[in-house]
This record gives sequence, C-alpha cells and structure tokens, in this order.
Amino acid sequence: MNEPGERLGPKSAEDEQPVAGRGRGLTLRAVLPNAITVAALCAGLTGIRFAIAGEWTSAVMAIVIAGVLDGLDGRIARLLKAQSRFGAERDSLADSLSFGMAPAIMLYLWSLQELPRLGWFAALAYAIACALRLARFNAQIDVDDQPHKSAGFLTGVPAPAGAGLAFTPVYLWLATGEEIFREPLIVGPWMALIAVLMISNIATFSWNSIRPRRSIRLEVIFLFGLVFAALLVEPWWTLAVICIGYLALMPLALIRYGKIKRQRSVVQPGG
Repeated sequence: MNEPGERLGPKSAEDEQPVAGRGRGLTLRAVLPNAITVAALCAGLTGIRFAIAGEWTSAVMAIVIAGVLDGLDGRIARLLKAQSRFGAERDSLADSLSFGMAPAIMLYLWSLQELPRLGWFAALAYAIACALRLARFNAQIDVDDQPHKSAGFLTGVPAPAGAGLAFTPVYLWLATGEEIFREPLIVGPWMALIAVLMISNIATFSWNSIRPRRSIRLEVIFLFGLVFAALLVEPWWTLAVICIGYLALMPLALIRYGKIKRQRSVVQPGG
C-alpha cells in the first residue's frame, strides 16, 4: 500500500521501480509529470475524435504525440523524484486508453468495419492484449525475481510500441495511397500478431539495454538527427521504417538475452 503523503507521479519506465517519498500536499514537481500524463491521455482520446471525422492524418499524429508524452512523463518523474505506485497505476490506465482502446477503435473505423464481426474481434483482441500486458506490469512492480528486467530487457512489446506497430498499415497507406494496405484481411491478422507480441514472454529491448560503444556515440547522435529530419520531411515512410526496424531487432534482443541467461546459468552453480 502507498504510505500517506507519498508523492504522486507516473512510473519512469517499465524497467524501473517507482520510488516512494514523503511530503505534504501535491508539490509542483509532482504536478508536472501528472499533467503530462493527462495530456497524453487527452491526445489518445482526441485521436478517436479525429478518426470518427475521417481525419486520419490528425488521428495518427494524436497517437504519436501521446507516445512522445508518455515517454516524457516518466523521465521527468524520475528526474524530479516524483514516482509512486499510484503514478504507475494511473499511467498504465492512461496507456490502456491511448495505446489500447484508441488504436483498436481507430483501426476498426479505418479498415476493419468492412468485416464487422471478424474485424471487431481483431480490434477487441488487440485492446484486451494491451490491457492484460499493462495489468501484468503492475502486478510485477513489487516482484523481485524478474529475469528480463534484471538483465535490462522488457517482457513483450510495450504498449506505446505496440500502438506504433499496429498503425504500420496506416503509415504505408498515407505514404502511398494504395488501398491494399487498408484491406481488413491484412489489417486484422496484423493487429492479432501485435496483440500476441504484447502479451508474449519474449525479451525485447529497453532503453537501458541499448548502450552504444563510446567509439560510435557521435555516429549514433548523427543517426538520430537524420531520423528526426526524415520525420519532418517524410513522416509516414519514416514511421513505417522505424516499425520495420523495431521488428527486425527483436531476434537480436532474443539472442542477447539468451547469451546473458547462459552466462548467469554458468555463474550461479559455482556462486
């Protein structure tokens, strides 16, 4: 249970523990990350409003903005030492709405409603998988034995990344105008695949597990600059490439985690 006077704030990241603190009232440093979380929630729900109006560019950008804000609130909470269990619970609720329910409804309106029954089933599967993933994360906050987390990895695809991956057909449709990417027989199975990846037990990269060598850090900064420029010039192609790159890195994450797991199994018997 949270102690009285515990600071309120969202979790910093899925691979970090909330830190309890003491204080009276809601301080400014606790207000800021909470406000960002609420802004992310509003962006996600506003995406539904744009989807209902058929404004697909604005709808997708609203979810992208929600993802950016979701990444900021936790980092700011950690910087200000304003994390708490309450913040983690509230942040997960916001994530469930912005990255689970909102994308499910938006993709149903965009494509899946042409197959009302099967399409709605695919949308439900995605939304439920996102909710289950976030519930699993909350249930494991106080669990000490988390092999993936202790090795610097995540378990399954995180909710914001899952939403980004789910929208890949939309990115390609916006970039090319080809109606094939809007085909429900393609979008439905794609959403089901992302749902499975979110609730899977496979190891995936976290920010903590990506540590470039000192010798190439300037090159990494240069690459991020190019990616940012590409997002400004060709946002839809860039987002599609990022999603494809993320999927391509998943086998590498499994290989790296398997290596760490084998090293630990060798050390433990002799320890």
